[in-house]
Amino acid sequence: MSLQAFLDDESSRFATVALVDTNGLLRGQMVSRRSLNGILKSGMGMAPAQLALDPTDEMLVMPGVTDGTSDFHDDPLIVDPTSARRIPWARPGHDLLLLTQYSGDTAALCPRSILKSVLDRASAHGFTPKYGMELEYTLFDETPESARDKGYRNLKTATMHASHDLILYQTVQQEWYEAVSDMCGPLRIDLAKMHEEIGGGFMEACIGAGEGLEPADQLVLLKNFIRALAMRQGRCVTFMPRWTEDADSQSIHVHISLKDAAGKPIFYQDGAKNGISQTFRHFIGGLQRYIGDMTLICQPTVNSYRRFAPGTFAPPGLTWGYENRTTCFRVVGHDAGSLRVENRLPGADTNPYLTAAATIAAGVAGIIEKIEPEPEVIGNGHNLEGDRPDFARSMPEAIDRLRNSAFARDWLGPRFVEAFAATRQSQYDQFRKKVPDVELQRFFDLG
Repeated sequence: MSLQAFLDDESSRFATVALVDTNGLLRGQMVSRRSLNGILKSGMGMAPAQLALDPTDEMLVMPGVTDGTSDFHDDPLIVDPTSARRIPWARPGHDLLLLTQYSGDTAALCPRSILKSVLDRASAHGFTPKYGMELEYTLFDETPESARDKGYRNLKTATMHASHDLILYQTVQQEWYEAVSDMCGPLRIDLAKMHEEIGGGFMEACIGAGEGLEPADQLVLLKNFIRALAMRQGRCVTFMPRWTEDADSQSIHVHISLKDAAGKPIFYQDGAKNGISQTFRHFIGGLQRYIGDMTLICQPTVNSYRRFAPGTFAPPGLTWGYENRTTCFRVVGHDAGSLRVENRLPGADTNPYLTAAATIAAGVAGIIEKIEPEPEVIGNGHNLEGDRPDFARSMPEAIDRLRNSAFARDWLGPRFVEAFAATRQSQYDQFRKKVPDVELQRFFDLG
């Protein structure tokens, strides 16, 4: 459905106008067709405090927005008319969905606006990113209420055993896969692939590569509506990077390549080893130099850092290699149309807009600065010795590195860096006060 068709149809009643918060959650309101006409001209007011909320609406500290200096005013959201799509399950006349971003000063804090700014800057240097994303999640035969009543322990996953690409389990889950596919149609999600992963109920869904805001838009919609689909079926999903010590880690992988101003792919060079051009090498060099400073964007919650516990299949450092899944930056493909790099650092809890922005910014900066990458990893990247570029290994380190990164302030903006770091510091401080059950079990009877 187009926006104009909705407006022209006298039977149209309500549209949903939504923004994406820093967690990647859709927040917004249903507005009447009459109200929508005014919103398209003047925007829709919404408090920037929406960007300081945790997923369960715990208010985090964001300077100037939720601290003692704030008046909790509204700022205008600007509707993107090209984002129009239909909400699955909604009746005609109630099913229009529109994405927005903040305007004015709050645009500096808005994930969708930040990605657009990075894309515009890349374009000014003559580069057009083409990127797609993979989403890992776990599906449970539990309702959100039953999972909570069990204390989120001993949950029944959708499949009993690990089932990496087992057609047996994909067939058993056929109704789920078909429902996801049907859901993606009206949402205009280019669903390229789905399969079973490496744990009970562990699944992956992949977004086809595209340009501009669209792939990130689609991944945000996929995350939000997969959760809605599960709830409508009396089930639930989680995107926690590590929801139990018995499960492997969950992530969002970003696949990216670049075109020049004429639309020609620039990562491939005929005759070069594995086809990797010098420009591509510099892009990888930029990732190695700058992504570590933006670990907090790729790992934004206190749970994110449990993903890197020994024995998990998470990246061991900021290494790279050709067709090597034991590195962080895996080069994939064999010709000009397929050669790309996969950023395997982001967790499944990351915001797709911010992760895409960080990846594009770091790589493009590498090209501009002609940064040579570290030597390619041959063999198992988990067995390397010696110093290598690394990401932050704890939330306090990640907060500190982002706050002190001149690169992040330059590409993502000083206002965003300070605000995002402050909210994550607030989250970390809240969790420092908690006493986990495992600590009681381990230390309560300490002599």
